[in-house]
Amino acid sequence: MQKKTLADLYTNWNDLVATASSWEGRTLKQLFSEDSNRAARYTVAATGLQFDFSKNHIDEKTLAQLIDAANQADLQGAIKKLMRGDHVNNTENRPALHTSLRFIGAAKTDEQKCVAETLKKMAKLIDSVHSGDWKGHKGDKITDVVNIGIGGSDLGPRMVTKALTPFHTGHVNVHFVANVDGAEIYDLTQKLDPASTLFLIASKSFSTLETLENSLSARKWMLDSGCAQDQLCHHFVAISSKVDKAVEFGIDAENVYPLWDWVGGRYSLWSAIGMPIAFAVGMDNFNKLRHGAAAMDNHFAEAPLEKNIPVLMGLLMFWYSNFLGTDTQAILPYAYHLQLLPAYLQQLEMESNGKSVTKDGVRVDYKTGSIVWGTEGTNGQHSFHQLLHQGTTMVPIDFIATLTAHHPIDHQHKYLFANCVAQSQALMSGRNLETTEAELRASGVSEDDIRKLAEHKVHPGNRPSSTMLMEKLTPETLGALIAAYEHKVYTLGTLWAINSYDQWGVELGKLLGTHIATAIDTTDIPGDWDSSTQTLVRKFNERNKSL
Repeated sequence: MQKKTLADLYTNWNDLVATASSWEGRTLKQLFSEDSNRAARYTVAATGLQFDFSKNHIDEKTLAQLIDAANQADLQGAIKKLMRGDHVNNTENRPALHTSLRFIGAAKTDEQKCVAETLKKMAKLIDSVHSGDWKGHKGDKITDVVNIGIGGSDLGPRMVTKALTPFHTGHVNVHFVANVDGAEIYDLTQKLDPASTLFLIASKSFSTLETLENSLSARKWMLDSGCAQDQLCHHFVAISSKVDKAVEFGIDAENVYPLWDWVGGRYSLWSAIGMPIAFAVGMDNFNKLRHGAAAMDNHFAEAPLEKNIPVLMGLLMFWYSNFLGTDTQAILPYAYHLQLLPAYLQQLEMESNGKSVTKDGVRVDYKTGSIVWGTEGTNGQHSFHQLLHQGTTMVPIDFIATLTAHHPIDHQHKYLFANCVAQSQALMSGRNLETTEAELRASGVSEDDIRKLAEHKVHPGNRPSSTMLMEKLTPETLGALIAAYEHKVYTLGTLWAINSYDQWGVELGKLLGTHIATAIDTTDIPGDWDSSTQTLVRKFNERNKSL
């Protein structure tokens, strides 16, 4: 079977391989010693963000070769295609117009006009609920809004709603339900009053299993509480392209908000899918979020590659994944309110670039799609940071930090920021055997114990990281940050010659899940299934028959 290699794509492949080999024996600590201006040389500021990538295995020669590869991939041309609405999603013959969701100024294209109309309609709904004009079936003011969705209809809105906690208006409480496990919606409804609860059903097809099942459970909860069928319209709003299915469910057609084919779910939080964000922080802050992303869109479109934040983010992971042998990347936000960012970026990056064929359908013979993981600092320091510092696996890291906090506990924010910087410094500089022995000797440890302990306390160092810094976490800076990662994904997709905007890989498991659910309902287990699957389904059926 024919396979595409990176050597087929890049004429300077051998040069990059040779440069990667030349980094053996070189350390980041040495580079900083040799160049007092290194931090300034490898820092780019734009749209309220400051991206410091100086603690990476990069020098002028390496960066120039990576830029050369980007030019060979026609990255600038690819950026233009994305921005002007070409069908960059070639397997579905669609554009990827998430940038049209956050345009600034007068609407020009048909898509922008649709977005403007939807935003105006959203604003009316938000205002009617916040003001108390929207009433439940008993005449109660809405106090709680529950978003029912999954994947892109959940992770983005959930992450942003948490991230912008300091900007919550307090008009309503916003909750999220995603998992098909009934425990999630059951536990939540035990805390809510059906008479003052509004559900948002976010599903393009209005048939996604998890969302549909949770919506049916929510409707049953409303009906069981005494809400009549013809009064459900007071408690349900939909974001979907299937108006007929929403109306059949019990939702007024006027309360169905559009979701378009030219926006992928994981890029949709800027659309009506972001309604729970707007309910939490108000439309003004929702629009500021959009405007922060638009500023990053302009930066991505206009900045030269060597000064372009998303491009540099993408080039770094291309370098580490395909030349220095890494498999994962850690996202470590030192900001409590960004605790859901790693989970959001898991979908954004791994669903987008978890591909094994090029855009023209040829199997690849190189790595694509790094595994993304992480948690908020400083929690990770007391769990997996041990592996980052002394393990055998090199993990490139994105640290994310703010200079000022929204809360008044300044001394704790000082320690938070200090820990973030200290972690990147320790990972880079390490601690060698000689220094370790000297420190142990100075603390009075015997020579015999030094021989036993010293190696255990050595930190190899030379572990790469970047730091994304912002003055404060605001709707604007958050919008810019998210958009930067979106465009990093597209940069990598272009470098790997893959389509970042389809997600065929999620279909097979969903299809087989439906078949297995049918086998559970009918107890008719196909004989051509593997013995493990047959046994598991039989065990479930046997257990539930006995209950």
